[in-house]
Amino acid sequence: MSGKIRAIRSEVDYDAALARIDALMDAKKGTPEGDELDVLTDLVELYEERHHPMGYPTPVGAILFRMEQADLTARDLIPFIGSRSKVSEVLSGKRPLTMQMARALHANLDIPADVLLQQPGGELGSALDDIEWDRFPTAEMIKRDWVERPKKRTSAETIMRGLIEQAGGEHLLPAAFFRKNDHARMNAKSDSYALKAWCWKVLALANTNPLPTAYKPDTIDPVFLRKVAKLSWSEEGPKLAREFLAKHGIHMICLEHLPKTYLDGAALQLKSGAPVVGLTLRYDRLDNFWFCLLHELAHIGRHMTGKSTDPFVDDLSLREVKGARRDIKEEEADEWAENGLIPADDWNTSKVKDDPSPLAVVELAQRLNIHPAIIAGRIRHETRNYRLLSHFVGTGAIRQQLLAGAD
Repeated sequence: MSGKIRAIRSEVDYDAALARIDALMDAKKGTPEGDELDVLTDLVELYEERHHPMGYPTPVGAILFRMEQADLTARDLIPFIGSRSKVSEVLSGKRPLTMQMARALHANLDIPADVLLQQPGGELGSALDDIEWDRFPTAEMIKRDWVERPKKRTSAETIMRGLIEQAGGEHLLPAAFFRKNDHARMNAKSDSYALKAWCWKVLALANTNPLPTAYKPDTIDPVFLRKVAKLSWSEEGPKLAREFLAKHGIHMICLEHLPKTYLDGAALQLKSGAPVVGLTLRYDRLDNFWFCLLHELAHIGRHMTGKSTDPFVDDLSLREVKGARRDIKEEEADEWAENGLIPADDWNTSKVKDDPSPLAVVELAQRLNIHPAIIAGRIRHETRNYRLLSHFVGTGAIRQQLLAGAD
């Protein structure tokens, strides 16, 4: 043999043997080099059996296999791993999986826990393990009859676990909700525990009241939003919108916000994949209702596709804050909502921008077959003059319709 062969006793020996095998890959059988290649291959296999057991694929290998099997893209992994850059770093091996990522991948992609942890019988535990249950506003939730009135010694954990089960499980909302979130439309002062309690209650209401029609992906597009907007012309427009969405497999749940949530609406998703629009109606105005509804629908149509279950929660008052951090997904949802309510060509050629008189508002509203509150709300937003056209925006017109009933 042309090379000096030694037993492989260390990682240094192992790396050297691999390098030598690479150099001999083209050697022909029966030659000294071919014989050396055969012996080195046997030695490497023996070393790997003892020191590099191959009982499990690597976590990245398992993720890639599942992606191919389910026809997923790297974008589909964002709800489970984090940002696009984090997904890229994990798939390239530059970033290890965190326990939170492993839990999400196990729950949503059915990748075995022992593969993700690389140990037999590995257990990921629950995403709820580190939660401080007493921080949930259970007293307020009991007062509102959101949960069953408990017995004297019922703990906050028992109350919340019951609600989470009704909602469909802990993994519908990412653990990141319990950390400071840089989401552009989530108020920095929000109490994450109150926010998550509200979201779980919305999901529970939707989950326990299934719709007769299953949601079809790609239902929500600009044309669909335009149809929803035209329902505003009726005095019962909000109720008609809820009925229209239900016929397309989309839940619309109106639930008063909890203290310290600073919340207007949310786009959520049930375990079944059915989308849920949650609205707080904290500003009881028609203009706010219609914009918020279409904004959350836009999130569902543009951003909650495929396997993505990443929720969106929105404090729309942050739209009015100059210098607020921009977020491309929020801007995309704003664009679809604005154009769905008032098509861009109609708005850009309208005289109402220069002459926001009551007559001009009514004329444009009649031409577009929408409620004048939508026109007035757009003018007030763009001019930042909230005293203007205040008699058009329908103050006090929503809660009476949507909060009095099953929700």
